[in-house]
Amino acid sequence: MMVCEYKPGLEGIPAAQSSISYVDGQKGILEYRGIQIEKLAENSTFLETAYLLIWGELPSKQELAEFEAEIYSHRRIKYRIRDMMKCFPESGHPMDALQASAAALGLFYSRRDLHNPVYIRDAVVRLIACIPTMIAAFQLMRKGNDPVMPRDDLDYAANFLYMLNEKEPDPLTARIFDVCLILHVEHTMNASTFSARVTASTLTDPYAVVASAVGTLGGPLHGGANEEVIQMLETIGSVDRVRPYVEDCLERKAKIMGFGHRVYKVKDPRATILQQLAEQLFEKFGYDEYYEIALEMERVVSEILGSRGIYPNVDFYSGLVYRKMGIPTDLFTPIFAIARVAGWLAHWKEQLAENRIFRPTQVYNGRHETPYIAIDQR
Repeated sequence: MMVCEYKPGLEGIPAAQSSISYVDGQKGILEYRGIQIEKLAENSTFLETAYLLIWGELPSKQELAEFEAEIYSHRRIKYRIRDMMKCFPESGHPMDALQASAAALGLFYSRRDLHNPVYIRDAVVRLIACIPTMIAAFQLMRKGNDPVMPRDDLDYAANFLYMLNEKEPDPLTARIFDVCLILHVEHTMNASTFSARVTASTLTDPYAVVASAVGTLGGPLHGGANEEVIQMLETIGSVDRVRPYVEDCLERKAKIMGFGHRVYKVKDPRATILQQLAEQLFEKFGYDEYYEIALEMERVVSEILGSRGIYPNVDFYSGLVYRKMGIPTDLFTPIFAIARVAGWLAHWKEQLAENRIFRPTQVYNGRHETPYIAIDQR
């Protein structure tokens, strides 16, 4: 009998072949379809990057214009979805509201015509277009306000910030937010992407695929980590308390949020870019009191744990960027989802191309031939 080697969390075990993104964790390299993340962050836009990931090539000027026009014209959501969201409890987490809303969206477009390229494109457009609208709508409705309608004259990033605040954002803020979406859009076989591919392999509809991925992203060990980073910085409170905090975490074997990565053994390249974006915001709009604490955290953790390959990951500086934009902490992970939905859809499309349903095995460590004891004898 063949004995299977058990690896907790499937660490290091390939789950699929993919040409969507590539990571070299030793050198700190991240590529989307072969293009380095630094180049895309400097030159691209989120929708252009989404197109690249989903359809495999950078779009022509006309192709990008058509894609943008489709997205912009599908940003409004059904009034019945809005009515449903009004019934959500105000205390509910926005990620739970998003998961329910994404699943509900599928009720209106549940035809599973997975061999039809028109259906696939329509689903891609609708999900990328509607996710930001649903997040902004819930944020306003849980405060007792009506949602703000999207504006067709604003680009993807600026429109979301407008719907969130009913105020047209500063151009620098909108551009930085767009770059943040580029940095979060895709990252190989992470937990939520694996969840998306497993769900996709059953040949269900793409709305269920995205809803399952949103549920996976919500955990504090995945997308929820950037919320935890801000809470950690608030708890530390001052630069002189950083080292005692780190040493206490190590003594208790507690996770230091925003540090370490399953793949990267150097500083996450996305963290480097996000730190630069934070400094641009601070230069224009004023300093953040927690930034000095964050810098000291990076210095101390790198000093103590750098030899073990533990450095800042994407979550460490992203919260400081969003905080400076005035975005509530519990919206950080939904914003992650705004970006990552395009990556999930790229994997959904790739899974459909050569699909086989996921059916992993297990290593059984239970009992055998256990006698059944009648209920009156227990």
